[in-house]
Amino acid sequence: MEKVRVGITHGDFNGIGYEVIIKTLINPGIVELCTPIVYGSSKIASYHRKAIENIGDFNFNLVKNAQAANPKRPNIVNIYEQEVKIDIGTSTPIAGKLSLMALEAACEDLKNNQIDVLVTAPINKENIQSDNFKFPGHTEYLAQKFNSTEQLMLMVSNNLRIGVITGHIPLRDVASQLTTELILKKIKILNESLKKDFAIRKPRIAILGINPHAGDGGVLGKEETEIITPAIRQAFDKENIMAFGPFPADGLFGTDNYTKFDGILAIYHDQGMIPFKTLAFDSGVNFTAGLPIVRTSPAHGTAYDIVGKNIASEDSFREAVYLAIDIFKNRKMHAELNKNPLKTTVQDKE
Repeated sequence: MEKVRVGITHGDFNGIGYEVIIKTLINPGIVELCTPIVYGSSKIASYHRKAIENIGDFNFNLVKNAQAANPKRPNIVNIYEQEVKIDIGTSTPIAGKLSLMALEAACEDLKNNQIDVLVTAPINKENIQSDNFKFPGHTEYLAQKFNSTEQLMLMVSNNLRIGVITGHIPLRDVASQLTTELILKKIKILNESLKKDFAIRKPRIAILGINPHAGDGGVLGKEETEIITPAIRQAFDKENIMAFGPFPADGLFGTDNYTKFDGILAIYHDQGMIPFKTLAFDSGVNFTAGLPIVRTSPAHGTAYDIVGKNIASEDSFREAVYLAIDIFKNRKMHAELNKNPLKTTVQDKE
């Protein structure tokens, strides 16, 4: 099997993106699994490389485009040739501009099959804003770029997978935007992703409530009885999806009950992100489920406060690369099984 071509965007170059990218690609085992292609700047990469200790003679292989990538080396494509002022730990307009340029170049290569998957280093969601980027984050940008209305932000760490129904919106807007149709749609996206992307034949999905104690039967709020429960019933009864809930978030994560499910759907951003990052901050990966392309990213941000100190952990970024490779292979296997339904996986036999 040919190695997976992993496109990597450098994100905000004043953040820890280059540090975690380089620390990940130092490992010679990476190029045994994939062909890494960074979209960024070789000059900026060299600047950050000098701040990292004990990396030996590591260097990027500079190529004009993804087609010229060396499968035995970490490669870099220059998306900007001019000199750039680097202000580590600071948000600057030029850093936002180059964040978007890298993202646009990688997406174009994804569309043209020059790379197989996309791994994005952290961006600054303020300085990247422009006429070409008016989105709260990567998820929404990629959904529009690849004409998808079926996306779901999914945080992944080993067998822990938490999706967010309402995504990047203000907390005050969550209840008004919550509908039975939206919840059912996200349940279906998660169910399909768990089967196609994670090779789970019959996933079990938990859905959280929005109110304390999941509404206590309507005493603390009626969203559970009027909106959330009907969506779960439709998913279970009409869509043959193993969906359960609504569960109080504190009770589910306060015990080991969360481990009994293959996927969990939180109603709003922090309801899912706080337990996930508490349990799996160092190893967590952000995966955009539902897109026609594979995109992952580390669970952390630009971390301006530790840039240049050689203390940033590459664990989350490395796991993002591994997950992208695994999902790409799982999708190929899923497609092959659909072509030939007589084939069975080991999991099916069990």
